[in-house]
Amino acid sequence: MQHEKTRGAAILVVRNVTKTFGATTALKGIDLEVREGEFLTLLGPSGCGKTTLIRILAGFETPTSGDVLIDGKSILSSPPYRRPLGMVFQNLALFPHLTVADNIGYGLRIRRESPRAISTKVHAALEMVGLEGFADRYIGQLSGGQRQRVALARAIVMQPRVLLLDEPLGALDMKIRRQMQTELKQIQEKLGTTFIFVTHDQEEALTMSDRVAVFRNGAIEQIADPSTIYEQPDTRFVAEFVGDTNFLEGVVQVTAAGQRLVHCTEPDCTFALADSSLPAGTSVGVSLRPQYLKLAPSGQQRLRARVTRRVYAGQITRLWLQVNGRELIADWYAPSEASLPATGQEVGLTWDDSRARVLAL
Repeated sequence: MQHEKTRGAAILVVRNVTKTFGATTALKGIDLEVREGEFLTLLGPSGCGKTTLIRILAGFETPTSGDVLIDGKSILSSPPYRRPLGMVFQNLALFPHLTVADNIGYGLRIRRESPRAISTKVHAALEMVGLEGFADRYIGQLSGGQRQRVALARAIVMQPRVLLLDEPLGALDMKIRRQMQTELKQIQEKLGTTFIFVTHDQEEALTMSDRVAVFRNGAIEQIADPSTIYEQPDTRFVAEFVGDTNFLEGVVQVTAAGQRLVHCTEPDCTFALADSSLPAGTSVGVSLRPQYLKLAPSGQQRLRARVTRRVYAGQITRLWLQVNGRELIADWYAPSEASLPATGQEVGLTWDDSRARVLAL
């Protein structure tokens, strides 16, 4: 049974939202409920519709049809500045001629709050994002990660019901990006604010999210917690987009003893099938993640393969394996490169059938 954080009732509801741009359909009837206090990530390749949806939520685009509700009330007739939403843009959109404090307090001044209230809230936001002592600096004096924190502080100081983040970490280098992933999640948990985060980075989505909605061609392919998305993908697209996988095609067979198997021809192998509802002759796909493909002791091998390439990556070594003209990949943990098979060597392979995910084609 999958574990998922307990969250509140739906705070934001998207009902059958479509969006067309001329002959192009960007969103195809999106239905989505976002829960109070959750970190939801919209994940997908460029052009899949995730940013279009964020822009509709923010009020920068109008849906062709459908509705968006917050706390049960439609917000489509409200302009962006009247919606109880905050947004952190990919380009951050900070004002270089203003200090950090003035950038963060800009929205509060527009809202005509008192100077004392603004000062108090700006100080609290600076503390929240770890920028105490930076209030009087200008944007040009900050690093990329510090600018990112200013943009986040400017959004959270407005105390939005929902915070929208459109690929906000995309411009950062890998080390700072990973640090900001951790900090962003910690800030979200401390605030208890609902975050809707857009990214095309699978690792980022799995690391930060309570739930992930995988987008493809303007539709949600699957929505679930990160573990389910990775271990139990619903479709071939999700299996291949979220992480790497070996995807094989086969046909369901039933043995004389009544056991159901999936028989694959390229390469020639079988998988025991736990699902008894699939009739014999059904064409299916099998997703097997690289880390579940193991070296087999003599006599226990289910496939023989030749190592064509290997790449050492610290904790793991990735191997490319040739099996009767079909390439497979395997990630193996080993104490040293020397303990792994050499390029050109033949090896036996095995796997745990329970780790294979059988999918309809």
